[in-house]
Amino acid sequence: MTETFLAGGLIALLVTWLVTPLVKRLALRWGAVDLPNQRKVHDRVMPRLGGIAIYVGFVVALWLIRPLNNELLGLLLGGTAILLVGMLDDLRGLPPVGKLVGQIAAAAIVVAAGVRVEFVTHPFSLEETISLGWLTVPVTIFWIIGVTNAVNLIDGLDGLAAGVSAIAAATLAVVAWKEGQMLVVYCALVLAASSLGFLRHNFHPAKIFMGDSGAMFLGYNLSVLAILGLTKSATTISLFIPVVILGIPLLDTSCAIIRRYVNNQPIFQADKAHLHHRLLAMGFSHRQTVLMIYAVNLVLGASAILLTQLTTPQGTFILLALSMVTLIGANKLGIIGRGPATSRKASGKAKQPSWHKLSH
Repeated sequence: MTETFLAGGLIALLVTWLVTPLVKRLALRWGAVDLPNQRKVHDRVMPRLGGIAIYVGFVVALWLIRPLNNELLGLLLGGTAILLVGMLDDLRGLPPVGKLVGQIAAAAIVVAAGVRVEFVTHPFSLEETISLGWLTVPVTIFWIIGVTNAVNLIDGLDGLAAGVSAIAAATLAVVAWKEGQMLVVYCALVLAASSLGFLRHNFHPAKIFMGDSGAMFLGYNLSVLAILGLTKSATTISLFIPVVILGIPLLDTSCAIIRRYVNNQPIFQADKAHLHHRLLAMGFSHRQTVLMIYAVNLVLGASAILLTQLTTPQGTFILLALSMVTLIGANKLGIIGRGPATSRKASGKAKQPSWHKLSH
């Protein structure tokens, strides 16, 4: 079993690492590039179809090592669909409605294969759960789309989405292993390895961007694997574990929605107040910002693993403490409301922060 996991991870890492330069040349030939301007961190034309390399590494490792069942086949077909949606967006640009329709279709594929959220925690009793009944399908689709877009939104700096996804996938693997979900363990490890293989080319200064094709593919797979591995237990606390593991992208997306509502802005309108933007505005360098977010993600991952070892009262206390610290930190950074974070530089001398995705 261990040998299979190691072999799959090694295949995914090497294939992604080796395929990425080929994808880079392909993206340049197709014109799937991100052009530099005063708002972006790079100063040259950057290819942005890196998601293809992540996809190839992930799929090759699954096809070579694991036999297919309905759930795994649904994961692969849905992942292929979300990759194609992302590629269309990278190549030609899709309106928000078109992208959303594609995401719903991709989510429906895996739901049809039997991947579903079947119960949630009772809002007034942490000792009980509620069967979703006819709400199972819409709740599952909402979760998949939410996580998919959350990971896409944090893809604002070199190496950020790839590193955060690798940490989240590795944490999913550990927790799934404790739950005895070996298929999820393998898939999560392969996804983490694919992300790391791409990160070799994507960490600052990046040679290629993953684009929406990569960010949505990673988010999609993380959301589906969370359902497969972490929502089967009747333990109430286990239902919160996926939220903790994916805390950074989910927090950033939730704050963006609240912030835009408070500021009377359209939900889909871009702004400059995402977590990574705030840290850059405070004077941290590109690498420092990315590494700080990695560190927070590692803490959340460790907390998720700890939750699996605690009783419900203990887990509830940890969850409340994490929630309070998170909200206080988000408010201090200014990613929730109107006010900006305090800069470490004088406002007249601070450099204008840069990022490479206009959608952010």
